[in-house]
Amino acid sequence: MSDLKKYIAKRKKTDQEFAEGFEEGYEQFKIGVVLRQARESAGLTQEELALRLKTKKTSISRIENHAEDIKLSTLDRFCQSAGETVAGSYCIELSIAAAKRNRKV
Repeated sequence: MSDLKKYIAKRKKTDQEFAEGFEEGYEQFKIGVVLRQARESAGLTQEELALRLKTKKTSISRIENHAEDIKLSTLDRFCQSAGETVAGSYCIELSIAAAKRNRKV
């Protein structure tokens, strides 16, 4: 285990606020990564996906890099446009994570 992983594990044990924030931040990061992977596995550029969604490339970049504020309806449109369904291999994880996050609100 790396020094960083040891530090994170120790800090999570001693600081509940850090632990909750760390997990939430990780889930948000993971959603963006999975969305990018879905787009790339479909062989689409951000520009091509933006055209399918009738939006701008900057919107796709924002979704992939800052997915913490993505709506379930946007997630569904993104996945469908990338050739995935919400029940698809990449997107099912996202819909579950987003649903869990929305329940906290």
